Parts: sequence; C-alpha cells; structure tokens
Amino acid sequence: MRARNVALVMTAALLVYLVILADRAILLIATGEALPVLLGIGVLLLPLLGIWIVVATWRSGTKIQRLSRRLDDEGGLPDTSDLPRMPSGRVDRKAADTWFDQRHAELEAEPEDWRTWYRLAYAYDIAGDRKRARETMRKAVELEANAP
Repeated sequence: MRARNVALVMTAALLVYLVILADRAILLIATGEALPVLLGIGVLLLPLLGIWIVVATWRSGTKIQRLSRRLDDEGGLPDTSDLPRMPSGRVDRKAADTWFDQRHAELEAEPEDWRTWYRLAYAYDIAGDRKRARETMRKAVELEANAP
C-alpha cells in the first residue's frame, strides 16, 4: 500500500504542475500576439501529453495489480525471498539469471498462459531488464484479458 500512496502523492503533484503549466499557456495565448500565441499553443500541448501519460500509466498499473491479486489468490505469485541478495538488497546477478532461466522454461512449456508471462516479467525485473519486463507484462495483461 505504501508504494500506491507515494504514486498518488506524485500524481497529485504532477497534476498541480500541469494545471499551472496550462494556466501559463492560456496567459500566453490570451496576449493575442503571434509569437506568444504560438508558444502558448506549444506549452498547452505539454499538459495534454502529461495527462495522457498519467492516465495510461495508472490504467496499466491497475491492470497489473489485478493480475497480481489474482495470481496471489491462486498461490502462484513469484517468491524470490530465498534468493541470495547483494548488500544493496538486489538479487544476486547469478541467482537472478538462474531464476530467469527457470521462468523462461515454464513459459516455453505454457506459452499461452498469462501466469507464465507474469512470472517471466518478474524475472526480467529482478534481473534488471526493466524494458523487457514491461513488454512481457503487457503480454501477460493481453493474454489474461483475452482468456476465456
């Protein structure tokens, strides 16, 4: 719950910033002069883009949280508590690679199961490959949404 509260506070702060930015854009547009109006239109695009990013991020997070709860209810949530850790708290690289290989083998055995994609995304995350973790988690969400 703590991470969600931090995300809510950060989202609220971002929304305040976007409102202030939109206000400045409207003031520039209201001048009626060509250059400030063009600049104001450009500045107004930033809050619109920001709102789109916030909505997309929250939608994605909500879907992933739903999968996490469902997998936890089924008793299939990944457990890495027994893996050796570095002093920083991150999972030891060699252990993360071994754990990843196991999750990848599970995926090859059941490529259409969203649960194996979820666990593989988690394996990418502990291995430090956040980009692939996000891509793989999107696939898990897609498979779960299309499951009968």
